[in-house]
Formats: sequence, C-alpha cells, structure tokens
Amino acid sequence: MNKLKLRLQLEQFFIEDIGERDLSSESIFGEEEMGEIVFIAKANGIFCGEDVIRTGFPLLDPNCEINLKVREGDRIEKGQTFASVKGKVASLLQGERVVLNLVQRMSGIATQTNEAVNLLNSQHTKVADTRKTTPGLRMLEKHAVRCGGGANHRYGLYDAVMIKDNHISFAGSITKAVEKARSQVGHMVKIEVEVETKEQVMEAVAAKADVIMFDNRTPEEIKDWIGMVPDEIRTEASGGITLDNLADYSDTGVDVISLGALTHTVKALDISVKVKIG
Repeated sequence: MNKLKLRLQLEQFFIEDIGERDLSSESIFGEEEMGEIVFIAKANGIFCGEDVIRTGFPLLDPNCEINLKVREGDRIEKGQTFASVKGKVASLLQGERVVLNLVQRMSGIATQTNEAVNLLNSQHTKVADTRKTTPGLRMLEKHAVRCGGGANHRYGLYDAVMIKDNHISFAGSITKAVEKARSQVGHMVKIEVEVETKEQVMEAVAAKADVIMFDNRTPEEIKDWIGMVPDEIRTEASGGITLDNLADYSDTGVDVISLGALTHTVKALDISVKVKIG
C-alpha cells in the first residue's frame, strides 16, 4: 500500500469529520489529558487495517503509543482485544471513528475474500476483485482483498486494456479492437477480451489476446470452451458468480475468477473501540 497516498487520504478523511474543531472533545478535555483506547473484535474474521491505525492516530497526536497484537491478515476472534492506542484524550476521540470505519470495512472485505478462497478451494484458480469498489477507497479495498488471500484485477482504466462488449460493438469486431489497442499501448500492457460465445473465443484467440474472460457463462460452457484457448493465454471467469455458486466453478480450469461482491456488497466486520479503564 502506498504510504504517502494513505497519509494524504487520512488527512482528508479527518478534515471531513473534524472540520474547524471537535466541539465535544475540546469542550470537555484539556490539551494534556491522557488516556488509552482498545480495539475489540465483536465477531470472528480477518484483521486488515494495520497501516490505517499506525498512520492515522499519529497524524492527530505524533507522540501517541500504538500497540498492535496482530498483523495484517491474521484471524481475530470475537471478544479479542487486538490493538491499543495511548495518547491525548481529545486526539484519540477525534481519530477513533475514521480509523474504526476503515478498519471495519477493510476487515470485512478481507474476511469475505478469505471465505471465497476457502469455498473455491483450488490450488490453481485465483479469486480476484474488480473495479466495483467504493470511490476514494480503491487502494484500501484492494489491499484488503490481498489480506484475505485474494488477488487484484486491474486497479483502474489506466493499467490494463479490457475490451468489453461495448468496445467490440463500437470497434466493429474483437479483431479490430485488439489491433487498435495493440498499436497504441506499450509492450508491457496486457489486453483482455470479454467473450460471450464460442465464436468470440475463437476470434479472441486468433487476435492473440493476452487474457480471455468468459463473461456470464455457466461452468458447463466454460469447461466446453476452455479447451480452445492455448496455454499462453490466461483465462478468467466473471459475471453472475457469487459466494453461493462459486464452488461450481472450481473445476472449470480457469486461471482467475473475479467477483465484484468482494468489495461492493461486503458487510463490515463488527469491531468496537472502548476506553481502557485502570
């Protein structure tokens, strides 16, 4: 994760929440009053958000002390106290909600990704995310997918060519779309083509696509078509795949299965922040 970008994002998140000042904390607590808060898991899951905790609180109190008892990707259990922060009371209270919201969401994504990996139970096929992320949180959400044992698809429109049905329609054919893209991008950029028919698979192979995605195809269709794809072309399945039917795709032979559900329909992991007394 890019630490500089994380710092800048957290600064903006704190500015959004604190605004001109924290009326509640600053009206009750003095500048030098010290305290400690603890993070407690209220459900079982995979922890994700170590850098958020380590970067967030020092932005508000450079002298705070952070103690993390777990590392990124570790499993946490309901009732477990897995982190604590000592520092100025006002700063702790100003930072806790922003940090907690991010840690809960990232841990929820890591937990759901880990569940997907276990459901697929494949030594060959990887579970990957998509671009269906929360605007502004893509870096954090894709990091969380990796923490859960998943893989990242492209980060945005800028790091890979992905030729979808509308690109093909406007270009006139898969062949024309691949040829035009290949002539414009560098040799380090991969080109992926979505296919929906056996004829499109054959055309994408002939056009020498780097990756072929079986879009909204059944496991039976994929198993029937994948034999037409040479080993040097990677394969992917996406569309209509959820945690409920993921296991059905385990023996299709594809290299990657991408699921938007890893990030866009995730439930935040239940975590609370409490004041440590005594």
